[in-house]
Parts: sequence; structure tokens; C-alpha cells
Amino acid sequence: MQSSISQTQSQVIYDEGLRNFMLGVYNYMTCALAVSGLVSLGISMSPDLLKLIWGTHFKWVAIFSPLAMSLAFAFLVQNMSAYSARVFLVVFAAVMGLSISSIFLIFKLGSIAQVFFITAATFGATSLYGYTTKRDLTNIGSFLMMGVIGLVIAGLINVFLQSSMMSLVISCISVIVFVGLTAYDTQNLKNTYDELDESEREKAGAIGAFNLYINFINIFMALMNILGEKKE
Repeated sequence: MQSSISQTQSQVIYDEGLRNFMLGVYNYMTCALAVSGLVSLGISMSPDLLKLIWGTHFKWVAIFSPLAMSLAFAFLVQNMSAYSARVFLVVFAAVMGLSISSIFLIFKLGSIAQVFFITAATFGATSLYGYTTKRDLTNIGSFLMMGVIGLVIAGLINVFLQSSMMSLVISCISVIVFVGLTAYDTQNLKNTYDELDESEREKAGAIGAFNLYINFINIFMALMNILGEKKE
């Protein structure tokens, strides 16, 4: 009887710790999204800034900086502290805000808001699936990461080709790939909590927030290209 009570108490403590860990990850991700939104919106409210960024060669810096920073993060993250990883996420989110500010030139504001809420609902449902499913998504995650590499290559090619059909195909595939990665990354975070001790979980949470943030932004941008209502 006493053993059963002790196991129940241990399970309650574990569940509370896991919830707090995941909540921290989502809080970091939400803060990063807020930074991106504020930077992007702030730029959109300044015609001079929009012209400086998207009417000059600086646009190439805006387009390629997030990719360069994400690659740098992948190479440097193992030597980062938890604090450094969180700071990097905030800086990256600001740069991403600059990069996605072009949507305010192309799409109507109401359409942007609508697609954002669709993205949030899609992301939330998929992340919940990844958290609750008993299915092992490891193999799916490996396959989807290969898909990301293909999407990056195709996207870089289309920057120069400017094919609307290719852009639409890339966007459709992107939604599938990053929705799948959202489920995979969420499950991976849950498993990470089991495998790491307390001192390592803080950094793992910052890395997880970065990955989920990337997934959210890519789903959002892909859905904007598919569902967004363009200005006349």
C-alpha cells in the first residue's frame, strides 16, 4: 500500500515537472514569435525602412540572414550555455522579423492575421499530437529532415527563378514537412526530459524552443503563400 502511494506521488511530481518544462519551452517560443511580430510590424509602419530593406540590395541580407544564422546555431549550439542559446533565439527572432516584413508589402493585413491564427491552431493541434501519441516518431523525423534539406535547396533556386508554380509547390510541401516536424520535435522534447538531468534540461528547452519557433514560422510563411490575400 505504502509502495503504491509512493509511486503515485512520484508520478505526480514527474508529471508536474514535465508540464513545467514544456510550458517553459512554449513560453520561450512565444516570446520569440512576439519579437518577430513586433520587429516586422514596426518595419511595416515605416515606408522609409521598407524602401531601404526591400528596395535595395539589402534585401538579400534580409532574405539569407535567417538561413545563415540557423546553420550557425546548428554548429555552435553544443558549446553554448542555456543563457547563450536563449539570447541567440531572441536575436534570431529579431532578424527573422526583418526577413518576413515583406509580407506587409504583398498581403492584406486582415489576411495576415487570419493566416496567423490558422497557423497557431494547426501548430497547437500538431504539437498536442506529438505530446500525447504513443507512436515513435523518430524514423519520421529523420525522413522529414531530409525533406527540409530539399526544401532549402529548392527555395534557394526559386529565389532566382521566381516561379509562382514552384513557389506554390514548395509551400504545400513545407506545410506537410514542418507540421510533421512539430509533432516530432514535441515528442523529442518530452523524451529529452526523461533522459537529461535538471542541469541539462534548461539548455534542451532553449534548443527545443528554437526548433519549434522555426517550425511555426515556416508553416506560417507557407500558408501565407497558399492562403494569403494579396494587395491589388
